Amino acid sequence: MTPWVRRLIVANVIVFFLQQTAPGVTGSLAFVPRYALLQPWTVLTYMFVHASITHILFNMIALYFFGPRVEERIGSNRFIVLYTVSGITGALMSLIFAPYSPIIGASGAIFGVMLAFARFWPDAQIYIMAILPIQARAAVILMAAISLWSGLQGSRTGVADFAHLGGFVGGWLYLVWLERRGGTKKFRAKATPVVAKETLTQWRRVDPTAIHEVNRDEVNRILDKISAKGLGSLTPQERVFLSNFVPPDDRVPPPT
Repeated sequence: MTPWVRRLIVANVIVFFLQQTAPGVTGSLAFVPRYALLQPWTVLTYMFVHASITHILFNMIALYFFGPRVEERIGSNRFIVLYTVSGITGALMSLIFAPYSPIIGASGAIFGVMLAFARFWPDAQIYIMAILPIQARAAVILMAAISLWSGLQGSRTGVADFAHLGGFVGGWLYLVWLERRGGTKKFRAKATPVVAKETLTQWRRVDPTAIHEVNRDEVNRILDKISAKGLGSLTPQERVFLSNFVPPDDRVPPPT
């Protein structure tokens, strides 16, 4: 687990524990749009408050699944900014489109992380409800459509749909800003380490059964791609990802 993903999960769990022991914590940290000017800190603190054990559980699972790869890709400093910006834009969109609906939860921030994941690995297979396989790009489009439709219907299920949409918007804007700030090619080069071709020559020795289930499907997809099209077909991101699972003895030693 990467540094900021670990810290965020710990922080969310601690706040949830405080909610159970001191009920007033929830009201003090929740974002209530009509009171935004009186309680400006809640634009940040609402991200650490959850309504139930299932609420925090699903959010933390999503953060654990998507967060590490995004943090490794763009760096820890950029990752926490991405997370924070996505959460803030989630609150702001709720302020504009659902001013009478208080919101709590890390979903807006995590939706921004999910968008970043889909932007970098659009073809990666993820599973909705751990059952339905779908490409990351399609999953984001589907979730955005559902959130928009539900939000326009008044979010009758109590879900903060506009916070979710705001998370997508914030994540997208931040990534676009990063690319334009340093130039797209420069940003991608900096965000993607170079992996020597020789590092992956022993890809056949990668054992998917020994890999954590969170990464196993993506490893299998990349191995199938190599089998069908060869090492040259891999993107720089796929090379970096697969290199983490090549047996250490087969890695190319660093230059002296």
